[in-house]
Formats: sequence, C-alpha cells, structure tokens
Amino acid sequence: MKDTTWLTIGRITGVHGLAGNLKIWSHAQSVDTFAKGLNVRLANEGQTQGEDHVIDRATFRKKGMLLSLKAVSTREAAEDLVGKEILMDREALPELEEDTWYWQDLMGLVVEDANLGEIGVIDHLFPTGGDDILVVKDGAKEILIPMNRHFVCNVDLDAGKVSTALPEGFILE
Repeated sequence: MKDTTWLTIGRITGVHGLAGNLKIWSHAQSVDTFAKGLNVRLANEGQTQGEDHVIDRATFRKKGMLLSLKAVSTREAAEDLVGKEILMDREALPELEEDTWYWQDLMGLVVEDANLGEIGVIDHLFPTGGDDILVVKDGAKEILIPMNRHFVCNVDLDAGKVSTALPEGFILE
C-alpha cells in the first residue's frame, strides 16, 4: 500500500552558489507551495522516509526554482542532496481546485477509453508548456495522453479509474 500522507512536490537537480542553495524541478504550479517556514522531507526516489527540513526561501528562476533550507548552508551540504525528492505532508498542501489532482494520486489508475476499452495504467506524468501528459503503460506499450478535457473525461480516484475519449481512428500498437 502506498503512503499517501507524503506527496512528492519536486526533485533537487543541482546546486547554485556557495551558500547551500538548491536548484529544484518543482511539480507545484505555485512558488507559494514552498513558503518560508514549511516543513519538507528529502528522500530517495520512491521513498517516504528521509530527512526533514524547514524552508528558508524559494524563488522562481529561468529553469525551475531555487530553494534554501535552514540547515543547509554550504555548497558541500547541498551537493549531498542532489537527486533527492522533495516531499510535503498532504495536510500542509493547499486545497485543490475542482478538476485538479496531485500527480501522485493519479499513478497506478486504470485508463479506460470510451471506444477502445481498458488501455493501460498511468505510469507517470510529465509537464509540457501546455497540458501535462499522462504516460499510460500496457506492458511494453506506452501511450501519451494530454491531460485536458478533450481527451480526459473523468477522473475517479475512489474507483481507481480515468475515463478518456481518444480521437476517432486512434490505434493502439
């Protein structure tokens, strides 16, 4: 059973400067998710156990964000954290608007198309300049579906299912 208390909100991709600043790839749409004083957990990929930290500052940069943590004040300490996932307790995250979901909640949901039937399971998502993309896997087969209302009709977390309406003539190979 997956731990749904802690959600992955980003990943540390590098360091910036000498003062322990971290370059991060954020899964959050707002810098407010990384507000000063909030607690985050740094853990290895796929893990929920890790080291807890307090956010000192976060700012948007050209390619991602810069994050400063109170206990990380040197480049060397920051370098040790590269590759870690950033997790936050679900209770500390902002309330979601209607028709929005945390990516982590979508992982593993069965995707059923109106014309093609069951086409696979959501393996992961990735952002683009427009819509996020659902990566649906069925064995070795991978299907990319834009996460917008033209293709995704319904998300039912309780039933563990996403309903889609792929374009007519779409062929699964």
